[in-house]
This record gives sequence, C-alpha cells and structure tokens, in this order.
Amino acid sequence: MKPIHILVLILCAGYASVASGQQPAGQCSNNWAEFHRGNMQRWNPCEKELNVHNVGRLGLKWRYDAGRRGGVVSSPAVVNGVVYVGSLDGNVYALKASTYGKLWSYTTGGSVNSSPAVVNEVVYVGSDDGKVYALNANSGANLWTYTTHGSVSSSPAVTDGVVYVGSTDHKIYALNARTGAKLWSYTTGNKVSSPPAVADGVLYVGSTDHRIYALNARTGAKLWSYATGNTVASPAVADGVVYFGSEDNIVYALDARTGAKLWSYTTDGLVESSPAVANGVVYVVSSYLGVYALNARTGSELWSSENGSPADSSPAVANGVVYVGSQDDTVYALNALTGALLWIYTTANQVESSPVVANGVVYVGSDDGNVYAFGLK
Repeated sequence: MKPIHILVLILCAGYASVASGQQPAGQCSNNWAEFHRGNMQRWNPCEKELNVHNVGRLGLKWRYDAGRRGGVVSSPAVVNGVVYVGSLDGNVYALKASTYGKLWSYTTGGSVNSSPAVVNEVVYVGSDDGKVYALNANSGANLWTYTTHGSVSSSPAVTDGVVYVGSTDHKIYALNARTGAKLWSYTTGNKVSSPPAVADGVLYVGSTDHRIYALNARTGAKLWSYATGNTVASPAVADGVVYFGSEDNIVYALDARTGAKLWSYTTDGLVESSPAVANGVVYVVSSYLGVYALNARTGSELWSSENGSPADSSPAVANGVVYVGSQDDTVYALNALTGALLWIYTTANQVESSPVVANGVVYVGSDDGNVYAFGLK
C-alpha cells in the first residue's frame, strides 16, 4: 500500500459534496440498470445499507450456475428485483434478486460478454453472434434483433429512445430502441468492444485503433478524437470531464467538450477496465498493481492498493466502499477513502465480471460459471 496523501483527501472530500450523479432527495433509484449504472460513473449514490462499518459481514446470499459451458464475464443489471446477466454459454438470464431462481433465459447464437441494459422493461444486449437483441424484460421474448458484421461484446448504452453499441466490425451503431432500426453508424479504424457512454448529447467510445471518439449522439458526426493506446473499456463522464484508461498504462482526463487533455496518470500496468467516479475521486484498476484512487480534478494519487493479481474487472462504488473482481479468483471490498481491505470472497475461477451494488446486495459473475449475490449475514 502506498502512502495516503491526507491533505488531498480532506480537500477532495469537501470538493465532492456536490459531485454530479447524486440525485435529489426522494428521486434516488437503487436500480443498476446498465454497465455504467445510467449515470456514466459506476457509482450508486442511493445505496444506504452497505457501508464501511458492516461490509465485512457480507456473506453468500445465493449463487446461480449460469455457465455450464463457460464463465460469466458480463456485468449484471439489477432492476426492480430482477438480475439480468449474460453468459459465455450463449444465454441471457433473468434471475430473482432475492433468491437464485431463474425467471427466464434466452439463447443467442454466440457467447454473451456484453452486459445488459434494461430500460422501460426491455433488455438490450449484444452477442458474439454479431447481433444486438431487444428482449421483453418480463418474459424474455424477442422484440427485435439487429445484425452487425462482427461480434458484439460492447455493452449497450440506452438513452432518449436510442441504443448505442459497438461491434468488432469497427463500427458504433445507434439503433431505435423501440424498433431496432438503424439511425446511424460511425466507422472507426478498428474494433469497438468499449461500452459507449452518453452524456449531454455526446457519445464517448474507445476503439482499438488507439483513439477515443466523441460523436454527436443524434447524428453520429465526429466532434473530436484523442490519440491514445488501445481503449477496450468504457469511459466515465462526470462534471464535464471524460475519464478513461488505456493499454498504454495511462489514465486520462479530457475536457468533454473539446477533447483537450486535463491530466494523465501513469499506472504500473495496462488499464483495461472502466473507471468509477464518486465524490471527486476516480477509481481505476490496472493489470499489474490493483486499484488506484486519483483526485478527479488534478489526477494526483490519493492511494493505491495491491491485490496481488492482475485485474480487468471494473470497480463499482457505493456508500464509501469500492468493489472489484480480480484474476486471483477473488472479489474485494475496499475503503473508498483509504484503500484499506474490508472484505474478500474467493470464487472457483477468476472474476472478470464487474460488480454492481443494489439494495444492500453485491452481484457479480465469475469465470467459474456462477452468478453470485452477497448480502449482510
């Protein structure tokens, strides 16, 4: 563990009290409806049950075998008491959040790496068969299918009646959420496995052509692009800043409007996971060291925590706790202010799935084929 910069932490805590993404009182939903949670930050400001004082009492609530022919790298979505998740066995599953019971499953023609997005009782998800699916959230019935010319491991982002998703055919697509009709597509220089992020009418997405793009969300017109290393994870967007990691080992903060670099921070390994942003802090995971906490305004390191193994699971933040999976088969909970280890759980294989937190429960998949739910004992 590297030293904590106490003064910066104190300043950061004060700066963070009005961080974007915090919904007004009475308007907070504990659903985690898509990969970014819907606020483009992988932060649940509505979680009140789990905290730094009781998270050490987390225990296994249930687990469901959703991958007899492969693991679960998809990040779950949790909406209105149902967990939606993809599996490498080619299925999309809907599970009861309170128990491990299956409500329905839908079989695609390929592995499902994509994390579902659930909006207006429709589940949107991609598959390695090259298709984007819209499924009825209550029954699993297929509403429409759109075929790309490559595999779709990108996780959809859905806003204002439009589904945005990338494909290995080098394109980012905008589809009508109701009909699946293509509204526009934009061709990058290489594969797009990065889940897009959409904020204030702009779509941000990375590509393996060593660039991140900002596109007009309505028309697909390019606003700007920034040269970097391969970007396979999703950007996070907060307070007019785009945060993302790259396979050049660097975390970047760019002006969301112009693409100008505000700061960069060099880690000890590839950054193949998406950042989480909460309370003025950016949390990122490198493939070598573990978790870093960076001041969102300046990029200075607040703390770093070694977990002893590479990781490409994206962190989730809720009520002062950071949750992340690792290739050492383990799910970790860390104190968001200090990086101190609060809780661990070891599965039977590496954890590439990104955890989500909703209503006092942590949900995550594992390469052992199971979906796990952890609640207070």
